[in-house]
Amino acid sequence: MQKKEYSVEIGGKTMTAEFNDWADQANGSVLLRYGNSAVLATAVMSGKESNLDYFPLSVEYEEKFYAAGAILGSRFMRREGRPSEEAVLSGRIVDRTIRPLFPKGLKRDVQVIISVLSIEDYDTDVLAVNAASLALATSDIPWNGPVSAMRVDLNNEGEFIVNPTYSEREAEGQRMDLLACGKDGLINMIEVGAHEVSENLLEKGLARASEEIEKIQAWQKSIIAELGKEKQAFTAPESSPEVQALFKEVVEPKLDDAVFGSTDGNLGKKNMGALKSEWVKAAAAAFPDTKPSVFDALYEERVDEYIHQQAITKNRRADGRAMDEIRPLYAQAGGLSPVVHGAGIFYRGATHVLAALTLAGPGDAQLVDTIEYQEAKKTFMLHYNFPPFSVGETGRVGGMNRRMIGHGALAEKALRAVLPNKDIFPYTIRIVAESLASNGSTSMASVCAGTLSLMDAGVPIKRPVAGIAMGMMSDAKAGAYKVLTDIQGPEDHHGDMDFKVAGTAEGVTAVQMDVKVEGVPLTVLSEAFQQAKKARMQILDVITAEIAAPRADISPRAPKILTTKVKVDQIGLVIGPGGKTINGIKERTKADDITIEDDGSVFVTGKNGAAEAALKEIIDLTRDYEIGERFEGPVTRLMDFGAFVKIGPNTEGLVHVSEVAPFRIAKISDAVQLGDIVPVVLKEIDEKGRYNLSIKAADPDFAARKGLKPSAGPDHNERRREDRPRRHE
Repeated sequence: MQKKEYSVEIGGKTMTAEFNDWADQANGSVLLRYGNSAVLATAVMSGKESNLDYFPLSVEYEEKFYAAGAILGSRFMRREGRPSEEAVLSGRIVDRTIRPLFPKGLKRDVQVIISVLSIEDYDTDVLAVNAASLALATSDIPWNGPVSAMRVDLNNEGEFIVNPTYSEREAEGQRMDLLACGKDGLINMIEVGAHEVSENLLEKGLARASEEIEKIQAWQKSIIAELGKEKQAFTAPESSPEVQALFKEVVEPKLDDAVFGSTDGNLGKKNMGALKSEWVKAAAAAFPDTKPSVFDALYEERVDEYIHQQAITKNRRADGRAMDEIRPLYAQAGGLSPVVHGAGIFYRGATHVLAALTLAGPGDAQLVDTIEYQEAKKTFMLHYNFPPFSVGETGRVGGMNRRMIGHGALAEKALRAVLPNKDIFPYTIRIVAESLASNGSTSMASVCAGTLSLMDAGVPIKRPVAGIAMGMMSDAKAGAYKVLTDIQGPEDHHGDMDFKVAGTAEGVTAVQMDVKVEGVPLTVLSEAFQQAKKARMQILDVITAEIAAPRADISPRAPKILTTKVKVDQIGLVIGPGGKTINGIKERTKADDITIEDDGSVFVTGKNGAAEAALKEIIDLTRDYEIGERFEGPVTRLMDFGAFVKIGPNTEGLVHVSEVAPFRIAKISDAVQLGDIVPVVLKEIDEKGRYNLSIKAADPDFAARKGLKPSAGPDHNERRREDRPRRHE
């Protein structure tokens, strides 16, 4: 085996790239290690062009169960199946980082596969980006890399941690998890989850990440200089002068009206689509031997240039808004159906989202079984749907794709920061965000609708969260740019940046950024942060005008959750052999679920009094009995020396015959019978832990009501100390 290694120190640990002949059929490959985590990245480009009208890049992030030293999966499927959500999100991070650096017009299939070979202390998403960059940059595939990734976290002491371990990321007080990718002082991909941090702290975190990114960049460039292959020649296809002349004749006179002729976002999309169809039809008739993709590419290129030029030089936007202006807003909390536990509807221009919320007990938490989080429980889920009718199209319905997973994860991250602790609100929460109409950032609209549904459901969140998508039109040659607030269809499609920021009035909770250019300077991001904050405050005003705070009570249709805590050594008592005791409680009380955690915390879920009844049984089962307590219970056994009375679900005590009346009685059966409900007082707990009860102490008139008479004979107390069979659990 041939191999060559290169190392660099990042964040106090050594990152090592090994180039070997493992995958020598690929155009490029590398094995990248950091700590005990390692990934193999391969890059392959097909030999012929596709007929698609877009660049067919695919990025696959493969989690191998052996990487965690565990046999995962279900009992019946012990091999890897479809990618987990974590794998999909990691793959999207790589895709969004490397895609802008491929030459425009490239139509050959390119596939990058990241195989996680080992994972322990460090997340492999950062490794995946750096490995993909090295595999591509040292290959002969046309690509304008390298590009590097870095994770920077902020702890409670205000310190930045470079490439933190899993334990450092999950430590109490961790305020921000920031992953940034970039090159040459520019940032081209951002993922942030935070606990209401300021824009200033985010900018400092990006600056810190950029410092480390440049170290990795220098290291990668030195490797490429030594091992890099000569790139395959590629020239972007150009349309002929005749085709361009026809475009000038057919399209240019109508272009301004199609792009800027309507303040209605949906109508503007239709006008631009209609003009494109007219152009392609006219061009195909005039040049039947030319590929339709040539006409499509020319249209997109010229429209892109025109929208950029008008924005940068004349401050014009497709719907006539100012650069920092938000489209009309609408917020509605509830009103969907009394069956639904919580609902929110949010409009931002032609983007409309419905969020429906369901509450359930801890037992309904999602079990996450991946190489990163083995058997972890997830009690908050936000699932995002994007049906074809939301963009006026027909298509396949059902299932989910990477985009849906990514948008849902972003909205979930934005809202998670304001959720109450489990000890305050122990419910499992699921929000489903339905995109009803889309013309610009349904993910940020899902954050707003999700906030409304949480407050409508009575979830005691810290503060409302809102999100906004920012854009940018830039001219790299002229060094000019414009930051746009609340981008819609044409600005998203033709713009250079999609910068989404979500947060509360106190700070940012989530950020995601993609670009179509090589990257964005930190100064531009600073301006975008400030514009986003202004927009966020406007949206929060609309949300709080609709519902100022979470409703005082949860929906009567939602289950009630009651809690208690038992001693750790009583957990087995509550569960019982084979779950017999706990299942018996559920069956008797009709409780929906009873969950017991390792620390003895008990959560009882139920409706219509079921939770209360089940909780009472558990408390009675595990309670500590004290001398002097009074009970009423059935007589369970009769003996010569007394009667046993049940005082708890699994607890009984002895009423000695001398404790029935203030005088001697002949037989216990003269006073009580099996099944009689009698009052008792716990008089004594003997040295063996057995309970001695007294009827006469609980009810001095018991003997008189029963008509008992004194009986001659030896004193019963002479027999009180004899051993007798007794059950006590």
